[in-house]
Amino acid sequence: MKFLIFIPPKNFRDESIALVKLFFDKYGVRYRITGYNTGECVGTHGAVYVPDLNASKAYLDEYDGIVLIDGEGNDEYKIYDYRPLLDMLLLLNQKKRYIISIGNSAKIPARANIIKDAKIATDDKEAKRLAILFHGVPSDSSYEINSNRIITIRNYGELEESMQRILEHIGA
Repeated sequence: MKFLIFIPPKNFRDESIALVKLFFDKYGVRYRITGYNTGECVGTHGAVYVPDLNASKAYLDEYDGIVLIDGEGNDEYKIYDYRPLLDMLLLLNQKKRYIISIGNSAKIPARANIIKDAKIATDDKEAKRLAILFHGVPSDSSYEINSNRIITIRNYGELEESMQRILEHIGA
């Protein structure tokens, strides 16, 4: 399996990306870090990542899915309104690839309008509002795996337990 890990330019949750990478390494899932800037991306606690590739240059047929990392940067940069990313999620959804969002990044698949009838696990108030607006169903579960391959994890605190179950479910 091979995934993209999408991060905003600044203020993504360092702990989330570190834990996702840890689980991907443990389960043998290959990954590339991506974003929409070419320079360094700096997390809330100072972790620095340089994206392996610009998200607009990713050849989606090479990937089984994408993980959207949470953090204040999603709101600061209004990542959920960035049309190229929303279009990417539409294509991934059409190709029946996995879209995994953590915490407040659940706003992104909601704004891509691909969550109809999907259960959306998030504790972010605005993400819950968008879930309802785009015909999804807000959930207080730790995570939700939907038949259309949209997977949501409520928050960072639920990430460790959820990632193990999710990766086992998708056959990693």
